[in-house]
Amino acid sequence: MSFFHGVEVVDVTSGSRPITTVRSSVIGLIGTADSADASVFPLDTPVLIAGQDLEKIAALGTDGTLPSAMAGILASGVGAMVVVIRVAEDADPATQLTNIIGGVDVNTGIRTGISALLDAQAVVKLTPKILIVPNFSDEIGVVNALIPVANSLKAIVVAEAPSTTEADALTFAANFVSDRVYIVDPRVQVTKDGVETLVANSSYVAGHIVRIDHEYGWHYSPSNHVIYGINGTERAIEYDGTATCRANYLNENKVAAIIFDDGFRLWGNYSLAADNDKFQFLSVRRTADMINESIKLAHKWAVDRGITKTLLEDVVMSVNNYLRELTRQEKILGGKCWADPAANPASEIEQGRLVLDFDFTAVYPAQHIQFRSKLTNEYIEELFR
Repeated sequence: MSFFHGVEVVDVTSGSRPITTVRSSVIGLIGTADSADASVFPLDTPVLIAGQDLEKIAALGTDGTLPSAMAGILASGVGAMVVVIRVAEDADPATQLTNIIGGVDVNTGIRTGISALLDAQAVVKLTPKILIVPNFSDEIGVVNALIPVANSLKAIVVAEAPSTTEADALTFAANFVSDRVYIVDPRVQVTKDGVETLVANSSYVAGHIVRIDHEYGWHYSPSNHVIYGINGTERAIEYDGTATCRANYLNENKVAAIIFDDGFRLWGNYSLAADNDKFQFLSVRRTADMINESIKLAHKWAVDRGITKTLLEDVVMSVNNYLRELTRQEKILGGKCWADPAANPASEIEQGRLVLDFDFTAVYPAQHIQFRSKLTNEYIEELFR
């Protein structure tokens, strides 16, 4: 070290780095709005509505599915971040579905419809995590188009059951196997321009999930909380606490219901994951997404650094600090990170490849609480004390 007489401060760039959890509550909304201001909402282009931006919402106009969908989201009372994709409206149902589903132009590479959600991070600097297509997500083709996009974005899809019968809802749900799809039945009744109107449920459910994230956290199940802004449902789905009620029948078959119990509540925890899948609970799927992506994004700084003992220690410490903080907040039950020598042979290190392991235990929803009741005579003696 060169000679220096005095006090010196040196910036040290090594050491663990804090990890910030990614946004869980960004909604991706696809729909129509023919009277929208095209300069604000160009077709097939991600546009951000941040919070309750009344000016931008007004620019959607009054026609199509997007204005009423925004009303459903805002009914939650929480200003959500909404990435809007406006597609062209068409009177022909087949053409309309084609516009909604979209795709990638083989000549230009331009994405349209649902596929345009993949451009959101580049365009508006946010990644949608809750995907909805109100009025159209009761179509098999639409949900099938949403699933690969949700896989890429690490998002969930709130889809709509046909809203006719329980049998139809189950038949629709049986078309999909994905831990990212959450189907809700039935349509909801709301007040629109002073008139009671039946509308798709997905925007209200998406806004509801945002509110639960805001009030409790992304680890919390959205089930058994009142959905704001709805006055009724298209058909009654009773919940009386028995195994044979309609709500339980739907839930058992992985369809969430909107029930009335001191308000209209979302009722159901299951995604459409395969039976006994570790991510069968929607809240567990979202917990894993939040943790996995947060850790990944927080360690871009480590890419291309020299693989040294200091790097290993810094990264492991960063992840362990993050997992400890999530445990303290009771967003997980515990977790740890480590570098396994067996997973990092010299041949892999020589190729610049480094493997780090981490695990965690999610907070599972108490879906089934059982009290065991026993009649006993042992307290009769209390009469004589």
